[in-house]
Amino acid sequence: MTLSAQLSKKLSELGLDPTNVEAIAKSALAEDLAGGIDVTSVATISEASQSIAEYRARRAGVVAGLNIAAAVLEVGGISNYQILCDEGASVQAGAIILQAQGDTRSLLLTERTALNLLGRLSGIATLTNQWVREISGTKCAIRDTRKTTPLLREFEKFAVRIAGGVNHRMSLSDAALIKDNHVVAAGGVTEAFNLVKKMNPDLPLEVEVDSLEQLAEVVEAGADLVLLDNMSPEDCRKAVLSVNGKCKLEASGGISLEQARAYAETGVDYLAIGALTHSAPVLDIGLDLRME
Repeated sequence: MTLSAQLSKKLSELGLDPTNVEAIAKSALAEDLAGGIDVTSVATISEASQSIAEYRARRAGVVAGLNIAAAVLEVGGISNYQILCDEGASVQAGAIILQAQGDTRSLLLTERTALNLLGRLSGIATLTNQWVREISGTKCAIRDTRKTTPLLREFEKFAVRIAGGVNHRMSLSDAALIKDNHVVAAGGVTEAFNLVKKMNPDLPLEVEVDSLEQLAEVVEAGADLVLLDNMSPEDCRKAVLSVNGKCKLEASGGISLEQARAYAETGVDYLAIGALTHSAPVLDIGLDLRME
């Protein structure tokens, strides 16, 4: 099955590629079947059986991926469904967030894939929202990284975005980030900066530094954005005063949720938080089946 025009339009409005969403949904369902059939459902459920499936949040949190779950349903042959809350909505434990009706075997075929994606993305959204609320009232924004699950980056970064976070680069090709290993290979931070700028003059370019001395060097070279790697809040505050608005600053490296506000109040523009995508607990979401 292919995605409906209505769902494809909605996915596009959310900044998601409908073609990619459909491809991942198909691949995930194919992985679950492994070329065979759902032997349990085929043995226990008649071909004519019809049911109602209620996707319910078992714990409070911020939900994300509802329209991606809908894509799984459509690919699996379920076209009759209702999304019952907005992407990025805060829900209480027990809330029904998605309901679907149709062939019981198809509902159970799509169940685990839809739940896996919903739980994963809602967990990321819930954690991101905690970070965003922790630094509310400052000028700082919470930003994600490329520490995402292979092939699910678009989905996971969507979950960050829908919960109030900001996306860093989506790929290695749409922005440059000079890190310590590039500096070693190029022979110095200024040398690395000049080489990248010469080859890619129109791309966003961020430079990672681990000292205030390096910071001064790259600001002098013309950097627009500098990543302050593993610096203390005190050093971040010094960095903000040093650059005096000449470039944007991003703090990164080992920052905990408890430290977030202290870092944000230094005046940096971003906190780079890899944990948003690599360590977010899954939000517990379950499916309750009712026979028609």
